[in-house]
Amino acid sequence: MIIESNEIIDIEEYSKSNKKIPKCKRYRIRIDRTKYVVSVSSMNGKELLELANKIPGEEYAIYQKLCGGVSDRINLDEKVDFRTPGIERFVTLPLDQTEGRENLRHMFNLSESDLQYFSKTQLNWETIIENGTHRLVIYDYPIPAGFNIKNADLNLRLEASYPDVQIDMVYFYPALNRMDNIPIRALAIDNFDGKIWQRWSRHRTGKNPWRPDVDDISTHLLLVNEWLRLELEKRK
Repeated sequence: MIIESNEIIDIEEYSKSNKKIPKCKRYRIRIDRTKYVVSVSSMNGKELLELANKIPGEEYAIYQKLCGGVSDRINLDEKVDFRTPGIERFVTLPLDQTEGRENLRHMFNLSESDLQYFSKTQLNWETIIENGTHRLVIYDYPIPAGFNIKNADLNLRLEASYPDVQIDMVYFYPALNRMDNIPIRALAIDNFDGKIWQRWSRHRTGKNPWRPDVDDISTHLLLVNEWLRLELEKRK
């Protein structure tokens, strides 16, 4: 079927409804949070980045988000047919965040909101699968004054059903200590990625439950910052 009228086919809506996308004169595609109307049925990675004003394209990566949460990176010269079943939308990611560290591992994909969060930070991060466990590692995370170090690596364990289920606790490397030598309670050690991490057993309460439609990595890191702040306020 070819739609010859001025109707605009919304790729995301058709894909989410599991409807076959027909040939038409114009398509509506979403890149990050913005929707664009185009008069072609395919574009390459560079053209998509230019459409989203991500210039020069060599400084960005672009992913196609597929039904089921899978994301595939698109090369700059790789054509994407908008009528391919399963394509929902596109997500961009600045590549400058990897400067200073080489060969960062991305063994599993993060959600669109998580990618957008990291695109606004200067944090280096990896996603690692070890023994079936998914972890996000963030390098050189800032630690408030009052601890023995200014920056530490941290990792978060992400369950397969995240973000529907909560992120719990936080793990630091190297271990944190208070400068006043007051011991930090509820700690344990955790072996991961060839390092011994310091696990902080901190948990949400009934008054502060995980909200799947609100909470993500960024809000959990806000909670981690509160744990660090509150720890410094404790006395013997």
